[in-house]
Formats: sequence, C-alpha cells, structure tokens
Amino acid sequence: MNIKMMVKHFLRTIFTGIAKRQVHIMGEKVCVNFPCTFTKYTSIGNNCHFNGMIISGSGKVTIGDNFHSGKGCRIITSYHNFDFGTKIPYDDTYITRDVTIEENVWLGERVIILSGVTIGEGAVIQAGSVVVSDVEPFTIVGGHPAKPFKKRNIEHYKKLKDQGKFF
Repeated sequence: MNIKMMVKHFLRTIFTGIAKRQVHIMGEKVCVNFPCTFTKYTSIGNNCHFNGMIISGSGKVTIGDNFHSGKGCRIITSYHNFDFGTKIPYDDTYITRDVTIEENVWLGERVIILSGVTIGEGAVIQAGSVVVSDVEPFTIVGGHPAKPFKKRNIEHYKKLKDQGKFF
C-alpha cells in the first residue's frame, strides 16, 4: 500500500469515527471519505458512502442501504417560519419535517434536499439539483427544482439487486 492510499484510509477511518459519534444509528460498512456533518436525528443504513455531506435541522433523516453521495451535498430538515410567524421576514421559530432516502440511492455532487422529501428506491439525483418534492422509485431527476427526466431500467436493476451486486 503506497503512502497516498495509507493517508486516504487513515482519513476515512477518522471521518467515519466522527460520523459514528454524531448519528443516531449507523449500519455496517459505512465509509465517510471526506468531512461530513450529521445530526443526532440521522439514521444510516449499511454500505453507505459519503463524500462530503452536511445535514442540518432537527428533523429525522433516514438513509437506506447502499447510499452514495457526491461531494458538497446538503440535507436541510428545518426552515424559518415565514408564513405564520410573529415577525417578518421570519421569526425565531422553525418548521421541521423529516427526510427519507430509501435504499440504493445515488446523489451527484452538490445536491440539496429540502425538508419533507422522500427519495424512492434506486433513484438517481443529478449533480447540482435541488430536491423540493418526493422522487418516485427508480427515477432519475435533475435541475432546480429537480424534475424527473428518465426511469432506470427496472428489470436490470432488480436483476442486479437479486444478485447482491452493490458497489
């Protein structure tokens, strides 16, 4: 193992250890490859890979098995009360909603997921997207706000899943 690989492995071990202390539940074979910030309301499944994620707010975040994220992703579960607050533009109260990411989801780089969103199994979120509403299973979405533009080959997906072929 060369020095570069040793440093990479060392940092992954450190970042994963820090994440384990931040989250509510962490599954097995989780790799945190770059600095991340999680909340105590975060639950992470098995075989998940994080490459720079910030989760903020007091809402529950549930991430399923075999999740992968690009660099610079964010999940925001709370936002300022601007509609029914006591001041404008907003007051000191927050609206909080949970985020659920089902299994085998891949987020490209710099994806933002807003509160109250569920991302279905096998979905792919294109880099730079802002997800403001639910994403159906096996759907590829992109843009700001993220819109569906393609479905995965579900037959091929299920074949690979049945064979246990996960990255």
